[in-house]
Amino acid sequence: MGKTAFLFPGQGSQKVGMGRDLAEAHQGAREIFARADEALGFSLSKLCFEGPEEKLRLTAYTQPAILTTSIALYTAFSEGGIVPDLVAGHSLGEYSALVAAGSLNFADAVRIVHQRGNFMEEAVPAGKGAMSAVMGLDRDTLERVCREVSREGRVVEPANLNAPGQIVISGHKEAVEEAGERARQAGARRVVPLAVSGPFHSSLMKPAAERLSEVLADVTVSDASVPVVANVSARPVTDARTIRQSLIDQVASPVLWEDSVRWMMEQGVDTFVEIGPGNVLTGLVKKVNRRVTALSVQDVPSLERALAELKG
Repeated sequence: MGKTAFLFPGQGSQKVGMGRDLAEAHQGAREIFARADEALGFSLSKLCFEGPEEKLRLTAYTQPAILTTSIALYTAFSEGGIVPDLVAGHSLGEYSALVAAGSLNFADAVRIVHQRGNFMEEAVPAGKGAMSAVMGLDRDTLERVCREVSREGRVVEPANLNAPGQIVISGHKEAVEEAGERARQAGARRVVPLAVSGPFHSSLMKPAAERLSEVLADVTVSDASVPVVANVSARPVTDARTIRQSLIDQVASPVLWEDSVRWMMEQGVDTFVEIGPGNVLTGLVKKVNRRVTALSVQDVPSLERALAELKG
């Protein structure tokens, strides 16, 4: 009998209207949105359901919006009785995974990621940092390119190791552009600049990590009831102390997503359920191994389909 992992998406999966059909159809999901509004002191639910898109795209709002939608979907989905063997989340999604695993209280998590978004925005002056997705180049070559460009006192680093041939680089804008150019010369199929407000998951985020550690020091973190595969190590964490430290380290460290998915597969996971807006992680899982089952739960119809398939 294979194992099941629940995956939670990160920034970039947001869209106006997310969670609305769910909140209308499901009492528990509606309560999650109400709790988020209360925790933040403004109507996050209205922002998720109605926009405006410009505001939803701002990191400090995107992060709590995706977390809240993911946990609303998780609340509705878990009533179907499917219990995961492991959970994991991509960057911000790690907070959703920790809420699902009982390690973080939902209201605390919403407040933390709202602040985390602010800290990440403020760590590097606007326009100084950048991120680009590099397609079709192996990890070793891209790491070498980044090292060569970084030697000149500017920083560019692999930030999201998402799937074979899909790696995001992050750092100073000029360094990211130069590394992208060199990656093309080294055989990358495409280099796509990302619409983000800063060089996330690079060492330039250390100021944000320091500020986040102060916030996390005042928050209750419990041991996880289900192992959470951490971005920074691609290995499971369950004890509160390690979880707290991995959240701090995560801000300025690469997201080892491909490694995390491969490790879960090695443990016998053959069913991955992405819970949250969009289906980015479902696609990344399939890039690692086409033969596993990967389901996306992002609205009422997909939730019902996933439950039918898993119970079938």
